Amino acid sequence: MQRLIATGGMGQVWEGTDSRLGRKVAVKVLKAEFSSDPEFIERFRAEARTVAMLNHPGIASVYDYGETDIDSEGRTAYLVMELIHGEPLNSVLKRTGRLSLRHSLDMLEQTGRALQVAHAAGLVHRDVKPGNILITPTGQVKLTDFGIAKAVDAAPVTQTGMVMGTAQYIAPEQALGHDATPRQRRLLTGSGWLRSGFG
Repeated sequence: MQRLIATGGMGQVWEGTDSRLGRKVAVKVLKAEFSSDPEFIERFRAEARTVAMLNHPGIASVYDYGETDIDSEGRTAYLVMELIHGEPLNSVLKRTGRLSLRHSLDMLEQTGRALQVAHAAGLVHRDVKPGNILITPTGQVKLTDFGIAKAVDAAPVTQTGMVMGTAQYIAPEQALGHDATPRQRRLLTGSGWLRSGFG
C-alpha cells in the first residue's frame, strides 16, 4: 500500500498495487478498533459480497476480500477494489460552487442508473451522499462505499432499531430504525442532488 486516500466510518482506503496483475487498486482496511468486533467483521464481509454481485460502470468494483493477522494486534479484514481517479462530489461542490443544471441532471441520471442496478439485485445502499459519489475527470459518476448496504431479503447485521447512515441523507423511516427501501433511496437521491447541486 502506497498512500492513504480516505478514512471513513468503518475503515481506511489506501492506494496499492496488485502485484499479480500489475494494476493499481484501492484497498479498504477495517479500522483496528472494529477488527475484534464480530458484528463489524460480518458487516465488512457483507459489503464485499454485496458489491461483488454488482457489475455496472457507475459502481466501484470489488476485486477481492481477505482477512489477515497483523502482528500482535490480531486480525483485520480488507477489500481490494477498483481504484477510481476522481473527486468526491462534496469536494467538487466546495471547489466550484453550484453545478450547472445540465451537469446536475447528468450526474443525477448516472447515479440513478447505478442505484437501479443495485436495487434490481435486491440491494439498498443506505448512505448515498455527495462524499460517496466520485466524479472522474471525464464526468463519469462512480458510486462507492456500500459499507452499510443491505440485501433487501437478508437477515439484518445491525441490531433492531440501530440507525445506519448519514443523518442528512437517510430516509425518515430509516431514522426511526426501520429498513430503507429502494423507492426511498431513489426519492432521497433526487432530493440530495437538489440540495447539493443547487444549494
